Amino acid sequence: QVQLVESGGGLVQPGGSLRLSCAASGSIFSINGMGWYRQAPGKQRELVAAISSGAGTNYADSVKGRFTISGDDAKNSVSLQMNMLKPEDTAVYYCTADGVVAGSRRPYSVGDYWGQGTQVTVSS
Repeated sequence: QVQLVESGGGLVQPGGSLRLSCAASGSIFSINGMGWYRQAPGKQRELVAAISSGAGTNYADSVKGRFTISGDDAKNSVSLQMNMLKPEDTAVYYCTADGVVAGSRRPYSVGDYWGQGTQVTVSS
């Protein structure tokens, strides 16, 4: 009912930058917040950054000062600007959201819907 499509991943050298984007579509009545998670091989999926109208922005300690999350309410989209990338940032990055589904007005939570993921590889 809610589709999320990420883009912008790729291969970058340490110290470089990438910008990820995620667009939400489908049966959306409202979006309260959107966020980025990542999962490296052999590790659990972890929160990278989140943004919401009520709570503002939230970042993992490991990315504070390097990553910036921003949202576009009109386009139901969110972006993640990643600077000063490190090899440990290598992972598949996923977008998720929480809000209310159109029609049924059923709420959906973070993790109910995920995008297909986009690979970010930081390597020299």
